[in-house]
Amino acid sequence: MSTAKDNENLVNVLCMKWGTLYGAEYVNNLYRGVKRHLKRPHRFVCFTDNTAGLDEGIETFPLPELGLPAGSRDRRWQKLALFRRELADLKGIALFLDLDLVIVDDLEPLFQHPGKFLIIRDDDLFRTKPLRKLNPARDKFLASVGNSSVFRYEIGAHAYILDTYLADPAAAMSKYEISQQFQSAQLEAHGNLQYWPREWCVSFKNACVPRHIRSFWRDPKLPPDAKIVVFAGSPKMSEVFEGGGQKWYRRIGNTDWLSKAWRG
Repeated sequence: MSTAKDNENLVNVLCMKWGTLYGAEYVNNLYRGVKRHLKRPHRFVCFTDNTAGLDEGIETFPLPELGLPAGSRDRRWQKLALFRRELADLKGIALFLDLDLVIVDDLEPLFQHPGKFLIIRDDDLFRTKPLRKLNPARDKFLASVGNSSVFRYEIGAHAYILDTYLADPAAAMSKYEISQQFQSAQLEAHGNLQYWPREWCVSFKNACVPRHIRSFWRDPKLPPDAKIVVFAGSPKMSEVFEGGGQKWYRRIGNTDWLSKAWRG
């Protein structure tokens, strides 16, 4: 039986699945990973257009309406619908997780860390890009962009993101390459853009796989303090689990530890 204290500490963990790129197993394994690594009371919610095959404990809702004109089927920026003032019957704090990531440690600190909106700093997932310095203004902006694979926010508190997009969707998509750039710009303008500690959400390719020739005699290894392994860019998570993702200059060795963390 839930208590008043349980209800006070209740949080939401959200994901989205539409189309055919990811099967039900991605949602199920994410759900099980959250269940193993988050002890406080929580709701695990998947917004989806297909509930087939999902585990019984997963709450499902239709994809939230983005609010585009009737007839528009462009869902590339579908995540922005998470910033509606009302989101299904959900209230309070939510942690959004992409489907192509692996939870490897306790998630409680992600709910305890101070901040109104917390997100991965995109640059933390990639190697330094020296040529960006040729355009200082562009470099400064890209250095501020958050990667929306993992973010925490209060439901309904950041409706200005969606409002600004819907005021002129064409202009937004012309100015920004992807939704996380637009999202970050709005958060920054409102003084709400804050980042997770760098060591919590790590890139598989750039933080786990040894660089260059060292990868030919060392296997991928989980960095200390990592809580979530993210697959930004290539290789994709599915490629790695199938034994692929190799390059002539980079070997990907044994990843049993990662497969175990994903499948439980």
